[in-house]
Amino acid sequence: MAEILYLCHIMTKKVLLFIAFIFGMSSVRAEDGSLLWLRWAASGRVKTEVKGGKTDATGKAVVAVARKELATGYRGRSATLRIDKTMPDDDGFAIAEHGGRLVVTARRTAGLVYGAYEVLRRQTLGMPLNVESHPRFSIRMLNHWDNLDGSIERGYAGKSVWKWEQMVNTATTDRRRLPASQAALMDRIVQYARANASVGINATVLNNVNASPQMLAPEYIDKVKWMADVLRPYNIRVYLSVNFATPMKLGGLPTADPLNPQVGEWWKKKVAEIYRLIPDFGGFLVKANSEGQPGPGDYGRSHADGANMLAVALEPFGGRVIWRSFVYGANHKGEDRVKQAVSEFEPCDGKFAANVILQSKNGPLDFQPREPYAPIFDRMQRTPQMAELQITQEYLGHSFHLVYLAPMWKEFLSFVSPDRLRGIAGVTNIGDDANWCGHHFAQSNWYAFGRLAWNPDLTSEEIAREWLRLTFSQDNAFVDAMTAVMIGNREACVNYMMPLGLHHIFKFDHHYGPEPDGFKADYPLEWCPVYYHQADSLGVGFDRTAATGTGATRQYREPYASQYEDIATCPEEYLLWFHHVAWNHRMKSGLTLWQELCLHYQRGVDEVDRTVMTWKRMRPYVDERRWREVADRLEHQAENAREWRDVCLGYFESFAKSNK
Repeated sequence: MAEILYLCHIMTKKVLLFIAFIFGMSSVRAEDGSLLWLRWAASGRVKTEVKGGKTDATGKAVVAVARKELATGYRGRSATLRIDKTMPDDDGFAIAEHGGRLVVTARRTAGLVYGAYEVLRRQTLGMPLNVESHPRFSIRMLNHWDNLDGSIERGYAGKSVWKWEQMVNTATTDRRRLPASQAALMDRIVQYARANASVGINATVLNNVNASPQMLAPEYIDKVKWMADVLRPYNIRVYLSVNFATPMKLGGLPTADPLNPQVGEWWKKKVAEIYRLIPDFGGFLVKANSEGQPGPGDYGRSHADGANMLAVALEPFGGRVIWRSFVYGANHKGEDRVKQAVSEFEPCDGKFAANVILQSKNGPLDFQPREPYAPIFDRMQRTPQMAELQITQEYLGHSFHLVYLAPMWKEFLSFVSPDRLRGIAGVTNIGDDANWCGHHFAQSNWYAFGRLAWNPDLTSEEIAREWLRLTFSQDNAFVDAMTAVMIGNREACVNYMMPLGLHHIFKFDHHYGPEPDGFKADYPLEWCPVYYHQADSLGVGFDRTAATGTGATRQYREPYASQYEDIATCPEEYLLWFHHVAWNHRMKSGLTLWQELCLHYQRGVDEVDRTVMTWKRMRPYVDERRWREVADRLEHQAENAREWRDVCLGYFESFAKSNK
């Protein structure tokens, strides 16, 4: 009897162990994507040391991050972090490794953090560790369009990760002394900081460019201080978007005129208040006189007047003014919208203070699936500029469509040399969804932005392969198949949405789905799709030539001005952007424009269908939860691609039928 009981006991233990094993496997398979690409295999404790002189408290905090990451992730025996003042820049680093002994060298502690993450990335990818690397852009910034109420303008991944109401103890970043909700918030922000530092992002704007004046109230500045304290060890500087009328809304002044001495004094006091709490505060991002936002134009002043007033307040502390050029309709009503940035800002070229940077969108309109580059990068020769890219997919299917954006950004950088830019900003796609970005593959765009901000010479394919291997699987069958998908899916998106230079034919307000017949009498004409495609019985497209159209081609440097002007030399991907083209116009393929348009729309749909099938074959390589969530969104994308094809071709056919 005792033997039987013993055997039963043993069998029970085995069953329980088996159940535990199965449950554990299920837990592993229940991946939510929250780890992003930070999946270094823990190695245990690695001996680390620091050489090269003393550092201040901030430097020690930064070094502590580097040591912690290497101590838990580096697979060698020892790691030395060395400061060498002869290194050429503050953020660059050199890595040397021999026999399991690692040395990371940098001029500043920031470089040690970036070097540590490079070690872990290369180690995970099986790449040689010996390398030296330096960033091309000094400012590598995320722009959050997050509001104080937790909403996100053009956000598709839940609410804001900044839970302002949970920041009740701003005196410490010791999570042991924080309330549970704030400690959990801090953990999330630290993961955000790690992700950014791992790809070299060194600045973040916390709030929407459509800024609330309340952002500069003492209660929020105090919370921004706490945020800055959490982010500082990862070498991330905090910036704020500001409302130009804040002296009136918050300070009680009767005006926000930048040439009024009281206004300038108010900003000086406010800036000093900020820097007392946040000594390394980055500065202000400003959207002024655009889409109803207040600005210097309200008082007959120039953008230079407004920016320079803020620059004077920030200059003693080393702060910057980043002034957006996204301005239309204010002083140039009736002018082609894509021309208005140049018209508005070119007269100010060379008049901005030294600590002012002009931030311009990559295209002259508004983050379309494809645009020619913005000519303001050609015309502002004496003003430092930053490029503004949009990571969140406002016009590219939100978080429902798998669209890898690196090819689009590389396209822009082939026209605008990185060497002409002071920095680069990305309108982020981050929210409080478990996977951060809504769509698991949307994480790739956050990753790609950071990698290109550090090294714009990287190819889209290199970055895609890195991200896939770090995030999903090292298996070549998976990586090869999905790299091909990622490289091709932006072009597919252009094809099923707006091929051949068509643009801005989305549904109103939310910009999801097609509405080529869109017109609202109570809306500005430049918000209406019919304004942009100009379809009629003769043809389709917006005539922007100097000869017969709006003259937008004149704003470009040569050879592009002449190339875009002539329908015979205009690249077909921009054809309907610059020309009103007859439906029976012969394309390079020999097809008519109408036939080519039909071909492109169908090609886009077919590519999405192939992606759906490819992802089905990837099931063995991906955990079940992420596989299913991506599969569901791909099915949605395929449906939406068909809607785009059917609605757009159905509408345009009503014009083209007599000429096709």
